[in-house]
Amino acid sequence: MFDTFIVDPMINALLMFYDLLGNNYVLAIAVFTIVIRLITLPLNLRQQKSMMQTQEMQPQIQAIQKKYKDNPQRMQEEFKKIGYNPTDSLMGCLPLLIQMPILFGLYRAIIVTLGSTPQSLFELSLRAYPFIDLTPLLPVANKFLWLNLGQPDPYFILPVLVFATMWLQQKLMTPAQDNKDKKKGKDDNPAAAMSKSMQTTMPLMFGFFSLSFPSGLSIYFVLANIIGIGQGYYTRRVTQQEKEKRAATNKSSLPPPSSADKAIAETATAGGSSNSGGQKEKSSGSSKKSKSRRKRKSARR
Repeated sequence: MFDTFIVDPMINALLMFYDLLGNNYVLAIAVFTIVIRLITLPLNLRQQKSMMQTQEMQPQIQAIQKKYKDNPQRMQEEFKKIGYNPTDSLMGCLPLLIQMPILFGLYRAIIVTLGSTPQSLFELSLRAYPFIDLTPLLPVANKFLWLNLGQPDPYFILPVLVFATMWLQQKLMTPAQDNKDKKKGKDDNPAAAMSKSMQTTMPLMFGFFSLSFPSGLSIYFVLANIIGIGQGYYTRRVTQQEKEKRAATNKSSLPPPSSADKAIAETATAGGSSNSGGQKEKSSGSSKKSKSRRKRKSARR
């Protein structure tokens, strides 16, 4: 089942791109990566936007959770009022769950298409669709620069690139924290603490896996992460613009100060100035009296 619906379509897609792009396997992987990212783009954009909106609402969410911790029904009602749905937090795991069969399938597809033994070539001929002519394509060229695309990178350059690009992608996908949120502990904002932990854990994990992955799969990781970096930058910019628009709208919707409020403010200002003037007069009068007393004492002497 997995081979029929995941591995075989990937093998044939790579073969078609390889044929169309002048028997260049790296270009075939690049086009394959772009196609996969385009297919999953709506889901990824929705997930990133949901994460950033949830991060902005964290103070309200935590206040509601503390206030109605013994009343789950009322808590859900208050969540609906602020536009928060707890099930949206599960959307953050969905892109990763979708990526896992893609990664396993692509790993298997690269191993099969780049195989050079008679057994692997026979397996490839069984998996290829009838409309694909394998005669001019075999054997598939597996060399690119210093790499054998079917083997791990011997100089560990690709694993480092996988870690660096994935770390930057995770950083752009993680909502920025305010200074107030940074001062809080992990118990005050567990969602932010989890996001920060995942920002380092995921790149380390995939960078470690890349030490044993075929170089072709590591190239897929790097290219997918670069596309994700651009996508994360775009999403963060759009979210920030929407936030600024909401702030400007809320500010313009505030009612202007009434004439009574202006009169009260002017009266308070005038009263403050008159009090200060009276204090100055009192101080000058007291200084004059003290001088006259000193003169009388000197005259008596």
